[in-house]
Amino acid sequence: MAAAMDASGAQEYDRMQELKAFDETKAGVKGLIDSGLQKIPKIFVRPADELEEELNHKRAQIEVPVIDMGGLDKVDQHKQIVEEVRIASETWGFFQVVNHGIPLNVLDEMLDGILKFNEQDVEEKKKYYTRDNTRRVIFNSNYDLFSSRNASWRDTLTLSFSDPHQNDSKELPALCRKSAVEYSKHVEELGNILLALLSEALGLEPEHLRNMGCAEGHRLTTHYYPECPEPELTLGTAKHSDPGFFTILLQNQINGLQIFFQNQLVDVQPIHGALVINIGDLLQVQIHA
Repeated sequence: MAAAMDASGAQEYDRMQELKAFDETKAGVKGLIDSGLQKIPKIFVRPADELEEELNHKRAQIEVPVIDMGGLDKVDQHKQIVEEVRIASETWGFFQVVNHGIPLNVLDEMLDGILKFNEQDVEEKKKYYTRDNTRRVIFNSNYDLFSSRNASWRDTLTLSFSDPHQNDSKELPALCRKSAVEYSKHVEELGNILLALLSEALGLEPEHLRNMGCAEGHRLTTHYYPECPEPELTLGTAKHSDPGFFTILLQNQINGLQIFFQNQLVDVQPIHGALVINIGDLLQVQIHA
């Protein structure tokens, strides 16, 4: 379909055509960088009012709570950890956990596997490129590419562990298969521990949230943020909240994650070996009920 013309005869921007053209490459944002581009496509440029709003936000020099889970099996420390989880969940909706039981090498190998997947030959990645959300393995750029106000500068690989019958790991990409399976096992265990702590923080029995079905499967959603030639014009992830119960987030050691707290932006400083816990919308309702 031909692009429309304005009164001066200049061709108007055809956003849908550009979105489709980008999606059809199946190469993601990494493909744009590999092509040698120097200016980001307009679909990634954030609106001027959004840029201005971000620049006007205050930056808070405070730190997200860090909770040490090392003494969880001791009665007194267990009570203290539950209380810290309650306060952090109510006040921040975010906290970091250390001494959580997942070996450091498992975390590092997970990050390395995802990096290798994204930086391999594009033809291999294209085998997994899809917008079919029923697939166990989904690789694409921006799940909401055709509905969001502007695209984010990232590529995403999602691996589903939601179906207990999905035991065949051969479906997973070879470069991150072993690390993803191992990480998933540990994260599931930690997720159950956190559900028990959150249940207790709500004044309920430890198994309450699990009995509600909160532990039924999970997805690993991994993001890759290639170098951007015009970083002042776009974001890797736009402002949002997570809709579920909670997210366990593994950061690399590059500072970039921010949360919105008391009308201020707060940097979530990377701690090697720590995991970030983000209380989702559904659990926030329970906490504040």
